[in-house]
Amino acid sequence: MLFDLLRPALFLLDSEAAHRLAVGGLKMLPQRNPPKAGILATEVAGIAFPNPVGVAAGFDKDAEVPDALLGLGFGFAEVGSITPLPQAGNPRPRLFRLARDRAVINRMGFNNGGAQAALEQFAARKSRAGVVGINIGANKDSQDRIADYATMTRLMAPHASYLAVNISSPNTPGLRALQDEGALAELLDAVLAARAGAMPEAPPPIFLKVAPDLEPADIDAIARIALDKQLGALIVSNTTISRPPLRSSHAGEAGGLSGAPLRPLALERLRDFRKATGGAIPLVGVGGIASADDAWERIKAGASLVQIYSAMVYEGPWLGARIVRGLERLMRREGFASIAEAVGAENC
Repeated sequence: MLFDLLRPALFLLDSEAAHRLAVGGLKMLPQRNPPKAGILATEVAGIAFPNPVGVAAGFDKDAEVPDALLGLGFGFAEVGSITPLPQAGNPRPRLFRLARDRAVINRMGFNNGGAQAALEQFAARKSRAGVVGINIGANKDSQDRIADYATMTRLMAPHASYLAVNISSPNTPGLRALQDEGALAELLDAVLAARAGAMPEAPPPIFLKVAPDLEPADIDAIARIALDKQLGALIVSNTTISRPPLRSSHAGEAGGLSGAPLRPLALERLRDFRKATGGAIPLVGVGGIASADDAWERIKAGASLVQIYSAMVYEGPWLGARIVRGLERLMRREGFASIAEAVGAENC
């Protein structure tokens, strides 16, 4: 396969340079339409997804290539995280491949071109079809992070299929404190009020992205608030600050760990949130998904949708289409009529 031939050369480059090259390559692809709805089509939070396999936030931080990603066969693309003002992020190097572990460590720090630059990208794709979520964050030096999320909600709601509120990145100091019960309720009230002001009719649903490094009491509190605020979904999960045994030379780098070593923790956390919510709110499974079998396991554990990112570093940008084909085979083999029917089936 083409990516297998290119990978050794890409791995000679600095990780961040290779990523920029990948985004640049996607910009050069011929324009293709999003995938059509097939046997994997599903509806989540009122949105019709042609298939349940999406690209996680972080790959396309500045909304440069959502349509190219959809053209590769992904059912949806989540862009961002985007903050009100541009910010450079943390000092380089800040992105590390752990090839022996099929993992990545990043401490990017919400580097992005800011809301205004993103709005220009969305204006350019205004007539394009496809499900594009917008992941929103707060500036590192903000004096009022809740106000930042409200501002981003107001600006981005008209352009988003859904809004993902990211309070779970470990690379912005203090951000994860917004997962605390009182702070989270205040934040979501501000976001919901801003959304109502920006789009009183047919507003995009709000998804909340949570960390895998949560205690049982945190999980119960987040689940309770998510249900109370009638969120569209919970995205489970972001990168982890924990460190399972790793073999690669960059294992000691600070930042969030993603990829294969995150898989067991992300799966466990998904099951925890499925139990805590009683299946009453959709879940998006993220973390360590690298194959159709991984995605199917996440769906049967309770995920209505799944997202990938780090696995594409090792498997290439066509991984999403391969997972879609594999899910079609698995669904037929196990006798399910739809993805929705398979969600949470391990508990049946």
